[in-house]
Amino acid sequence: MKEKTAKRYFVSGMVQGVGYRFFAIRLAQRLGVTGFVKNLRDGRVEVYAIGPSPALNSLRRELQKGPSGAMVDEVAEEEAALDPQFENDFSIEREGW
Repeated sequence: MKEKTAKRYFVSGMVQGVGYRFFAIRLAQRLGVTGFVKNLRDGRVEVYAIGPSPALNSLRRELQKGPSGAMVDEVAEEEAALDPQFENDFSIEREGW
């Protein structure tokens, strides 16, 4: 079994209201990655992902492209702790508004 790591990606640009979260879910499922995606108040999208490094590298590349209606300016990446709560599925979360 491949060792899993966790990363957070902060996607900026025109990424809210264009189906980006649903794009991220389909992408994560295809790559076998778990975690969550959510819109942030500042207009960015956060993706927290758990998986083997090659899958996370593929995820980041695809997040940079985004769905057809999005215009991604940047994908910032940072290491994250493994959160067992998100090891089994990939979901849409809501930021506390």
